[in-house]
Amino acid sequence: MGKILLKGGTVVSVDPEIGDLPTGDVLIEDDRLAAVSATIDADAEVVDCTGKIVIPGFVDTHRHTWETAIRSCAPNATLDDYFVEVLDSFAPLYRPDDVYASNVAGALECINAGITTLLDWSHINNTPDHPDAGIRGLQETGIRAVYAYGSANTSLADYWFNSSIAIPREDVERVKKTYFSSGDGLITMALATRGPGFCQDDVVREEWSTARDLGIPITVHIAMGKLAGKWSMVKQLEALNLLGADTTYIHSCYFSHEEWQLVADSRGAVSIAPQVEMQMGHGWPPVAKARSFGLRPGLSIDVVTTVPGDMFTEMRCAFGAERWRSNDSVWESEEPLPEDALTARDMLRMATLDGAHVVGLEDRTGSLTPGKKADVVVIDGGAPGTAPVIDPVATVVLCADTANVETVIVDGVVRKRGGRLTSDWESARKNLEASSEYLREALAKKKAEAPDS
Repeated sequence: MGKILLKGGTVVSVDPEIGDLPTGDVLIEDDRLAAVSATIDADAEVVDCTGKIVIPGFVDTHRHTWETAIRSCAPNATLDDYFVEVLDSFAPLYRPDDVYASNVAGALECINAGITTLLDWSHINNTPDHPDAGIRGLQETGIRAVYAYGSANTSLADYWFNSSIAIPREDVERVKKTYFSSGDGLITMALATRGPGFCQDDVVREEWSTARDLGIPITVHIAMGKLAGKWSMVKQLEALNLLGADTTYIHSCYFSHEEWQLVADSRGAVSIAPQVEMQMGHGWPPVAKARSFGLRPGLSIDVVTTVPGDMFTEMRCAFGAERWRSNDSVWESEEPLPEDALTARDMLRMATLDGAHVVGLEDRTGSLTPGKKADVVVIDGGAPGTAPVIDPVATVVLCADTANVETVIVDGVVRKRGGRLTSDWESARKNLEASSEYLREALAKKKAEAPDS
């Protein structure tokens, strides 16, 4: 791969020891960050970053990438609507080719938006060919990913209403052996479990056992919406003796104080999807609450059926929501803001280093730290909406958007250059649109043939 020298940019390293460099250089050697300093001389391909901001790549800690083909199909959906309109309508119709098309296009969407690491929560494994297709799609884009193997979704009643059907251990083992035997590749593996309330206790035990026997982390939706928000799911997991540091709790909007303490004491991780949670009725994005228990929550997109697929949206939604609460808490007293009020820098850290912590890859990515993998994003600071750059962190968190993502490097490979993806987006788009057309036509036919239609 050789050497790349990002020269003369404003470097926001998100590494507490390196800090910010008003003008600095970043040297990449092969797939690693070799040096971050005010000035570096090296025989390397030079990328002029004058007037630009250099940051670590964003980390999306939870996305159902298979839904890319049905983007915007449920703009006004609540969580309850989503279960019917997506999981019980579109999901049973998905072919392996649809998963592949969505994962290619969805991963390229991530790269285009500066997301270099993605946890793909893939609960669309209707046949053994489905996970193969999803993994192949991720591999072809060059994104860093955690492939979270989930259940099938051929029937809402069978898989989500106190389900007695466990994720098939033998296929999880097959997938791990086939694609993830080393555990140190660009794509790693997790288990996307449904958890207590959605499944019977013996299924929950079986799925947790599968993950732990295979040494892969667990990720689970929990404590959100009108139903799961009332189930005390962490307490149920405690009763089953299943709490552990290998588990990421997604949403976590309706934890009791005791449940927050249980997650903190067991060193669990928390993934928050602010836009979805505010918009679809999951509950208040518990950013400040998680941090108050010493946890380091990461951000996630969740579903592009209903919300945008970029990290800028998530940072701003969480920042606005929690700053409102902080301001409201002192409205009556007219006291200064609480000391724990979120800052723009907090949000950038959540979208990068803390996200890497949540997906278990903090030793590899999340900050511009020499020795880590070279996952780097360059933001154009001279564009309408970003110029002038006074506070580079504020520019990234509160001013920039996907259009300002100029360069994206994943594992030392340039995946976006000069504002354009280096991959064949046109082919990906055509495959995605063909898949979308098939799925919408198949759903229309299914509805027309229904007995009560």
